[in-house]
Amino acid sequence: MDFEPSPRLRDLLATIDELVSAELVPLEPDFLSRPFTELLPVLEEKRAMVRELGLWAPGHPEELGGLGLDLIDLGLLSEAVGRTPIGHYVFGMHAPDAGNVEVLHRHGTEEQKERWLRPLVEGTIRSCFSMVEPNMPGSNPVMLETTAIHDGDDYVINGRKWFTTAADGATFAIVMAVTDPDADPHRRASMILVPTATPGFELVRNIPVMGHTGSDFFSHGEIVYEDCRVPRPHLLGAEGDGFVIAQERLGPGRIHHCMRWLGICGRAHDLMCERALSRAIAPGRTLADQQIVQSWIAESHAEIEAARLLTLQTAWKIASSGWRQCRQDISAIKFLVAGTLQRVIDRALQVHGALGMTDDTLLAFYFREERAARIYDGPDEVHKISLARRILKEKSRG
Repeated sequence: MDFEPSPRLRDLLATIDELVSAELVPLEPDFLSRPFTELLPVLEEKRAMVRELGLWAPGHPEELGGLGLDLIDLGLLSEAVGRTPIGHYVFGMHAPDAGNVEVLHRHGTEEQKERWLRPLVEGTIRSCFSMVEPNMPGSNPVMLETTAIHDGDDYVINGRKWFTTAADGATFAIVMAVTDPDADPHRRASMILVPTATPGFELVRNIPVMGHTGSDFFSHGEIVYEDCRVPRPHLLGAEGDGFVIAQERLGPGRIHHCMRWLGICGRAHDLMCERALSRAIAPGRTLADQQIVQSWIAESHAEIEAARLLTLQTAWKIASSGWRQCRQDISAIKFLVAGTLQRVIDRALQVHGALGMTDDTLLAFYFREERAARIYDGPDEVHKISLARRILKEKSRG
């Protein structure tokens, strides 16, 4: 296994590192202190710059205007872009659009692709993925209350979703809804495309996360579907394929998430080291002289490197064998990297002292926003149980 970047990717990464440092990092104070909608004009300028440099949509197929990078190269690029919270958005590789592009590319009809996929890849519209429900356990994705009932040539959708990321300003949602309540649990739900302008689609609110509500792309919406009627050709794939399509989306998606998290880890580690070297604690002494701080820096470095290698190995396995053969690895990286992320951010915040609690650095933002890494896409505990069961099953066979 060779995880070294190809010469092409090495050049891309060098250009991206320079662009992130020179063009995006200086925007972070405004990002932390102003509504996201106020930053959109300048972010559109940066997106135009990315397009001109030929760096737009690196993970999307070349025939759609992307770079068509493989999973390992895309992971390495995601890590580099992930060093700033606005990076993925500016480069056109942000969730949930990235996952929705994959779904539409694999399962969309030609009409669906023309209407939704092309403008989504181009970045002229945004989308959201409407799955999690307030009254059902997100850890068990086959349990859904939202229904989509046949009525002539339409589906009529009723239900309530929440934590639908980026619903504010999205042009359409991909909705997971029960189309056959009597089917096998893994065949009950389907994915349906719902334009957000459809009567019966109501964005109730952007949900506050630890006191911060967010807006536009940086938000998590609560949505009510009340007799929301869409034509039956808005179905993605076949009826009952919702769970299977979601699993296809989650495997590679976890590589994207984990490498983005590792980019955040790298940034937090750099901030921790800079603070340790610059913060005086006595004449001639800085925090870097404290053994406990040295320990935190060393532990963080080792944990980041270990998590990075396991994630890249998993990306290589998925590319070689498919996600179904890598479910153990996918579970392992999810909780390992999420835990590493939380520990590294916490140590960096502690080194910054009271400053770390403010929005004068990125650390407080990361602390409140990325704590959810251990919850979404399945809580850590579910992945640990699933991994342990598979390991024990293999061991029991001798």
